[in-house]
Amino acid sequence: MMELLPEFVEDYASAYSDPEPETLKKLNRDTHAKVLQSRMLSGHLQGRLLSFISRMLQPSRILEVGTYTGYSALCLAEGLTEKGKLHTIDHNPELEDFSARYFKMAGKDEQIIRHQGEALDVIPLLKDIFDLVFLDADKKNYVRYFDLILPRVRKGGVILADNVLWSGKVFEPPDEKDEEAMGILRFNDYIRDHKGVRQLLLPVRDGLMIMEKI
Repeated sequence: MMELLPEFVEDYASAYSDPEPETLKKLNRDTHAKVLQSRMLSGHLQGRLLSFISRMLQPSRILEVGTYTGYSALCLAEGLTEKGKLHTIDHNPELEDFSARYFKMAGKDEQIIRHQGEALDVIPLLKDIFDLVFLDADKKNYVRYFDLILPRVRKGGVILADNVLWSGKVFEPPDEKDEEAMGILRFNDYIRDHKGVRQLLLPVRDGLMIMEKI
């Protein structure tokens, strides 16, 4: 696995960024202590970036694909309008109580709506038009998720896609057997050539693609 950003650089950037709210700090610790694949957590620096983008947009409707333990949902929810809602989708029922506990602890449980199931099945059932979307689920389906989501995003709305550098595998010769890496490669090429969005790929954490619907 390639180290994309030296740890001391990320530590320095975190030290000069807003601190984690206490609830998120506890969620961060508990995820690493109690949950498998804790590397999936957005973490301090990326979490503050998600919060910053959301607070700038002041969205009334947010969609998240891939809840995990709820860290990124809480970061995104910081920018919601007073009556705003965040819909988050995850297929893993084992983490539902875990994330729900922190949503309540942060006082966001009334604004966050959790959907249990496969995102490809759930997204077509949603009726809202979204201001902000965060895509952080299985990578092999990123293009399919994007195609379902784009018509449900308002003009000028923002879509964020996580892990678009995929631990440096985008820089290596493609391995056709690695479905997740191939999914990221397909997605990055697809977005680069897509006429419906403007995009910026930031080398933050594992790579974050920022897209604006035009």
